[in-house]
Amino acid sequence: MANTTTANHSALLSPLAIGPLKMPNRVVMSALTRSRCVPTNVPNDLNLEYYVQRARGGPGLIISEGILIVQQGTEWQNAPGIWNKEQVEAWKKITSAVHAEGCLIFAQLWHLGRTSHPDAPEQKASGEPVFAPSAISARGGKFRFIPGMPGYVTPTAIDDPRVLIEQFKQSAINAKEAGFDGVELHGGSGYLVHQFLDSTSNVRTDSWGGSVENRSRFVLDTLKELISIFGNKRVSIKLSPIGGYNDMGMPIEETLNTYNYFISEADKLDLAYICMMRYLPFLDVIYDGVPRAIQHDTLTSYRPIIQRSPLFLNCGVTPDEAEALISSKQIDAAVFGMPFISHPDVPKRIAMGIPLDTQIDFATLYGPGPQASLEELRKGYTDYPEATHKS
Repeated sequence: MANTTTANHSALLSPLAIGPLKMPNRVVMSALTRSRCVPTNVPNDLNLEYYVQRARGGPGLIISEGILIVQQGTEWQNAPGIWNKEQVEAWKKITSAVHAEGCLIFAQLWHLGRTSHPDAPEQKASGEPVFAPSAISARGGKFRFIPGMPGYVTPTAIDDPRVLIEQFKQSAINAKEAGFDGVELHGGSGYLVHQFLDSTSNVRTDSWGGSVENRSRFVLDTLKELISIFGNKRVSIKLSPIGGYNDMGMPIEETLNTYNYFISEADKLDLAYICMMRYLPFLDVIYDGVPRAIQHDTLTSYRPIIQRSPLFLNCGVTPDEAEALISSKQIDAAVFGMPFISHPDVPKRIAMGIPLDTQIDFATLYGPGPQASLEELRKGYTDYPEATHKS
């Protein structure tokens, strides 16, 4: 399947100013977990090559793969972290190289919450249990790199969520030292931030749960701490109110009430952008024969609420669709994920009118593991070719 590029894309390829930051176009590279930080959680020279390839392709903004803020188990092994000096120094090499290509880069700050596992190597090394807002396990899951491929476990409810907020703040301090232009708080896909917002994963009876205001408190307080480090136009958030993935989703009325309130409050913080994920069948799951996602139209439901922060749209957006949505001022930029896996130069292909072939080799998507050779690690990661002519 190819994303068509039949239209003139002058709006999509036009500049966008976000506070002091100047995006040369509105093509954004999504955060993409690729599991190539071998042998542990420190970015390496292969990761550097990958980001330079994509920066050379000319996106308006690169959002890093999810960066773990603490030594936390993960659904995919070999994800990068940003909790120690070695990691910060490794990220400095990447941000410096990306900037040398004339590209901006944000760090996506990531905490898994209940979707980590006590037997994951990094979780075991941390000496900490799996933390979440409440002691409620997600259904499903499959940790392919743990013997027996176990599913999710019941997490330990965090006593004081302010401890987690301080961890996010420290990660922002580290990201700033590492040279990132800003940060994106991962508030979707069933991870920790999402778990606080959603009443199916947060059943706390203290000031961090229950009402919409209380469930939003953790996320808003975290955003404020990130802003204290970077400034408001350098902090953003990614949301997936549709739910589904990682067993998330409230009834439709509660979903609308929750996200209408939260987004209106977050927008008052004058963020760099709010990234909204819309429905993708690929990210949905089936339980007892019923899809988990709470399907509704993202733009119709939430666009009117956002008055101050730019709106970025993610999940299955094509160049032609992005052009129409930007031209009609429904969105400010489009976030492309899968196309950037198989094409290091998505903006150039759009400008040249070359269709984006999004056929991905899923066998290489999340890496071959820490014992793989360099050749095996490159496969499906840095070996996709750049476009040389219009087809």
